[in-house]
Amino acid sequence: MFRDRLEAAEKLARRLSHLKGHNPLILAIPRGGVPMGRLLADELEGELDVVLVRKIGAPGNPEYAIGAVGEEGRVQLEPAANHYGEAAITREIEKQQALIEERRRNYTPVRAPIDPEGRIVVVVDDGSATGATMATALESLRPRNPARLIAAIGAAPPETVARLERLADEVICLLAPSGFAAVGQFFAEFGQVTDEEVMRLLGTEHG
Repeated sequence: MFRDRLEAAEKLARRLSHLKGHNPLILAIPRGGVPMGRLLADELEGELDVVLVRKIGAPGNPEYAIGAVGEEGRVQLEPAANHYGEAAITREIEKQQALIEERRRNYTPVRAPIDPEGRIVVVVDDGSATGATMATALESLRPRNPARLIAAIGAAPPETVARLERLADEVICLLAPSGFAAVGQFFAEFGQVTDEEVMRLLGTEHG
C-alpha cells in the first residue's frame, strides 16, 4: 500500500537510480502518471513529457476498459470488445482521439513532443489493470527507436506484468498481487489529477 502517488514514484526512482546521469526521457501517462513522472524526472535528472494514450470505455459503461488508443492512432482492443457493436466502439475511439488532440494542444502548446529516438525512455503510470493503456503506449514508442524502453508502474496484476514484459525491455512494478481489483486499492490517497496540475507539472500552464 502506498501513501500516495508520490510515495510510489519515490520507490520507483530508487529502483531506477542507475539511470541518473544518462538523461532519461520520462514519459508519463496522463493524468495520474504525471505527478509521478515529475518526481522521476527530477530525481533521475531527466526530461519529462507525456505519452498520450486513452482508455476505450465500453459503450454504456465507460469505466470498463475494452481497449486503448494512442496519439498516433494505434488502437488496442481487448477480447471483451467483441461483445460490443463495431459502430459504438468506433464512436468511442473517435471521442478519445479528439480528447488526445485537445490534451496535446493544452499540455505542450509551444513545442513538439520530445523525440524518444536513441533515448532511455521510462513510461510511468500509477498502475495498470488490464495493461491496455500501457501496452498501447509501449507499442507506439517502439517504432520510434528508443535505446531502451522501460515500463514503471505502481501496481498491476501478475498477468498484466507478464503482458508488458513482452513489449518493454524492462518492467518495474512495485506491487503485483494476485488479488487485484483496481489500481486505487493500493493508494491511501488517490485523488483525481486535474489538467491544470498536469500543465503546472509540465511547465506549460496557461496565463
